[in-house]
This record gives sequence, structure tokens and C-alpha cells, in this order.
Amino acid sequence: MPTSDTNAAPALTRKGRNLRRLREFAPLLLIVLLVMGASQLAQHWQARSQGDSMRTLARPGDIVMLSSTDCVFCRRARSWLDAEKISYSECFIETNAACAELYRAQMAPGTPTFLVRGQRMVGFDKQRMVELLAAGKKA
Repeated sequence: MPTSDTNAAPALTRKGRNLRRLREFAPLLLIVLLVMGASQLAQHWQARSQGDSMRTLARPGDIVMLSSTDCVFCRRARSWLDAEKISYSECFIETNAACAELYRAQMAPGTPTFLVRGQRMVGFDKQRMVELLAAGKKA
């Protein structure tokens, strides 16, 4: 029965077309992957640079993080600050009345809220934090 041979021919041509398409798009795919890799590398270098700058500029008491116990963004900020060995203090608004009052006084819309040398910063923006530390550089 020749039915298996007749079904094999269209499958081979389909595979051939798919392979040809893959070869045509391979250079484009390679370029996209290289650009993505370069972007990731640039972000890594920028984060390293920001960490170095913060370590140089920040002194104990300069950075206070008002956070919530169940805040995912607070955990991410804490993790990065700890990994980069940045000096900061953290205050949980649910468990510390003085911290909750400070948070309300800031009229902050959410956590984390940072006080960087007395300046309010809502959210964790590394570049902004470096700028605030540099602008309020203590002698």
C-alpha cells in the first residue's frame, strides 16, 4: 500500500520550508538575542554602579525605609540593599506605632517609602536615591 509514501512527501516539504524559514530568520534572532544580552549586562553594570555610589554616600541614619510586612516591593528593596551592603534602617508600619505615625505624617501613598536624608521618596528608585544622597551630602 503506497499510502505511507504519499503522506511522507508533504511532510518532508513542510519540514524543508520550516528549516528554510529558520535559516532566513536566524541572523535576526541572533541580533535580538545579542541586544537582549547587552541590555541585561548594561542593567547589571548600572545597578553595580548605583550600589557603589550608595555605599560611598550613605551613612547610618541617612536612609530609612518605611515598609509593610507583606509588601513585595519592600522585600525586593531590602534584598538589594542588603546584598549591596548599603547602610539603612527599616521601620514596619504595622508593628511599630512610631513608624506608623511617621508614615502617616509623610502622607505616602504606599510602601516602601524612603526618607533619604529627610527627603521623602515613594518606591525604590536606585538612581533617585543616589541623587538625593549626593544632593544632601553631609560634610
